[in-house]
Amino acid sequence: MQVRPIQLTGGSVAIAGRPILRGIDLAVSAGEFVALMGANGSGKSTLVRALTGLRELGHGELWLFGTPFAEFHDWHRIGFVPQRPGAASGVPASVWEVVSAGRLTRRRLLRPMSREDRAAVQEALEVVGLADRARDGVSTLSGGQQQRVLIARALAGRPDLFFLDEPTAGVDLANQQALAASLGELKQRGATVVLVAHELGPLAPLVDRSVVMRDGRIVYDGPPLGDHAGPADLGHHGHHHSHEGHDLPPHHDHAPHVAAPLEGGPLEGHS
Repeated sequence: MQVRPIQLTGGSVAIAGRPILRGIDLAVSAGEFVALMGANGSGKSTLVRALTGLRELGHGELWLFGTPFAEFHDWHRIGFVPQRPGAASGVPASVWEVVSAGRLTRRRLLRPMSREDRAAVQEALEVVGLADRARDGVSTLSGGQQQRVLIARALAGRPDLFFLDEPTAGVDLANQQALAASLGELKQRGATVVLVAHELGPLAPLVDRSVVMRDGRIVYDGPPLGDHAGPADLGHHGHHHSHEGHDLPPHHDHAPHVAAPLEGGPLEGHS
C-alpha cells in the first residue's frame, strides 16, 4: 500500500490559550489535489502551518510520508507557497534569484549551484510561464506574477507535496488561469497538493476533494464542491464531515471524485 503524504489524527492547536483547531483527522493520499476551504478564522491556515511544522500541535499525532513528525527530516519533499506578500519583501532580487532559493533544501549551504540546480530552476520558471522574466526584478512584476514566482521557488526543490495558501487571492483572472495551468502540470506529474482557498475559480477542475472548516473543525470532507457550493452554504444545507455519520451531498459532474481512505481535513487559525 502506498504511503500517505499526510496522516493527522486528533490534531488540536491553541494559540495564547484559545483553541484554534479541535480534533482534526486528516489523511491525504499520494497524488491527491485537496481544496481546503472555509471562512476567515475557520482554522485553514493554522492547519497548514501545523502540517508543515510552522505551528506546534498541542495534541494529536502527525505522520508525513509514513514517518512520525518528530522523526521527519526530508523537508526537501515538501514545498510551501505562502500568500503573496513577501515575494519581493523589499529586496531588489531578480526572479532567478528568488526561484534559486528553492534549491537550498537540496544543497549544502554556500555550495555553488550545480548544473542540476540550474536545470531545476529553469524548468520551474518554464512551468509557471516566467522563463522570459528570469532576470527581471521581482518588484517589477504584477501581484499574480509574483505569486507564480513563489510557486516556481517551491517547484525548484522538486518536492512531492505542495501546500499553497490562497494563491489566487487578489490575483486577476489571467494570472489565475496561468496559476491553474502551472498547478495542472504539477498534478499531471503526480504531486500531492493541498490548496487553501476561499474561491477556486479556474482551479476548480483540478480539485479531487474538498475539505471545509468552520470554527476549527472539519464540517465537510468529500467530493469537490466548487465555488457554487462554498463553505457559507454548508450551514444552510447541513452537510458535515463524513466520518461523523452525516450524508454527503450529491456528486457533481464538473469534477471527478477520487475515492481515497480519508478521514479528515486541514487547518488554519486566521484564514
